[in-house]
Amino acid sequence: MQQAQQREIPERMSWARAMIFAVGYFFIAALLIGQIPGYIYNQMTSASLQGLELGMIALAATCLAGFVVIQVIVLLFDPKPVIPPVVFSALGTVLTLGGLVIALAAGMTGNQYFPNANSSWFPLLGGKVLWFEPGAIDLVMVGLAVVFVGVAMVFYSVLATRERNNPDRRDLGTTPAIRGMIIAAIMILILFMVGYTLFNDNGLAYAISPGNPVQAQLIIDAILYVFLGAAIFLTLGAFALRLHYLMRPVRKRTMSPLYAFGALGLAQTGAILLLVWLLLYPLVTWMHSWTFIGLGDYLTLCAKKSAVPQSCAFTPQAGYIIDALITTNFFILLMAAVWAWKSHRNLVVISSVTTAAVLGLATLLVHTNSTEILTAMMLTGGMLVLATIWTSVARREFAIVGENNLGCLGMWLVFGTCLFIYVASFAFFSIPVFPGDPTAPNIPYISGTIIPAHPAPNTPPTPGQADGVVLLAIMGILAAVQFYFLMRNRYKV
Repeated sequence: MQQAQQREIPERMSWARAMIFAVGYFFIAALLIGQIPGYIYNQMTSASLQGLELGMIALAATCLAGFVVIQVIVLLFDPKPVIPPVVFSALGTVLTLGGLVIALAAGMTGNQYFPNANSSWFPLLGGKVLWFEPGAIDLVMVGLAVVFVGVAMVFYSVLATRERNNPDRRDLGTTPAIRGMIIAAIMILILFMVGYTLFNDNGLAYAISPGNPVQAQLIIDAILYVFLGAAIFLTLGAFALRLHYLMRPVRKRTMSPLYAFGALGLAQTGAILLLVWLLLYPLVTWMHSWTFIGLGDYLTLCAKKSAVPQSCAFTPQAGYIIDALITTNFFILLMAAVWAWKSHRNLVVISSVTTAAVLGLATLLVHTNSTEILTAMMLTGGMLVLATIWTSVARREFAIVGENNLGCLGMWLVFGTCLFIYVASFAFFSIPVFPGDPTAPNIPYISGTIIPAHPAPNTPPTPGQADGVVLLAIMGILAAVQFYFLMRNRYKV
């Protein structure tokens, strides 16, 4: 019998699907090439190295936590798993409860940072514990990272147990449960943005309880933490479940790229960041002693020559060097993804969507201070929504090729949607104003148009500005309308 040879048809992508991929890569490029190098430069050149220490350990914890979760996935869904799911269920429960205890105890007792000013244990180089200065470790961040790992262990162990009893390995797509979690998380984020724009939490605490505003603000913020925490866990659950379904039919081709991303990407990066945090003060002390062509004074700056490294920081020149190295490496990785798109598609897609989720988690863990965590949670929820939607359209069956030529209307729909998304992203990232950040927001935003923040004594209150949220709403609605017609008209690529 004559065997017919099937001609391999190259995959073609719809304009709507391509636009979501473009938004995802724009987000990754903006953070990896712009935001992260700029953040590290600002912390290196600030008056104190405490911010750099906290940033390094938070980024390291994010990378290492992501690597541990990937290891759990690889071990649970191996064709011949060595460790039964019940072990991860038990360990995940212990880690979740332990992480919650650490985060709540550190946040509610006021002992968020370690060591404190009264700590003393083998002090070296003028430090409190070894060479570490006060506030070198954020215990709330550590607790949240442990909670993330524990919840992921329980989640994936439940999925692995279900798969042992169900032979179905189909990609179920974006199920109603995933859609429901995305919609619920988006509605929570919208309600928070509107409410936070109208009522500042600090001003609302003074309005509710003028005699005891501190206690009132603690209660208000606790409610908001639960509210936004629910949005984060909903988006994490939707992302994890959608990624699980996406990889399930082709695990033999996707498990090795996922492991490579975890072992060669997250684990290596996390180890480097952890070493920087661990050896930062000894490194500054050693660099300051360099006398060859004045490199010590060129790279480090100390306010007091008698207080090295306590009064030291890096010079702008050292910051520029590190900034250039980080930016160049991330740019090379992005260009490598473009080159590997056709030959190693699974690696590029899996690593891209996972990077988006890791960046969202890093935003939360880096900003756990009480003045930053609310808007950081909002940003994390928004980033995870993008990662989940991006993972949803990564299914090849959804790459529908339309029947209509693009034409003038289609070109405007593509260009206009991209423009509206671009402006809306600037508005969204202008909402959080972190104290001490030298970068001014692109669009003015101040919380509290109805009830502003309580002013300092003998100063007038600062009125709220809703420009960021208003522009985000307008651009978001216009982008959604144009994106709807872009999908409806089914344009050919």
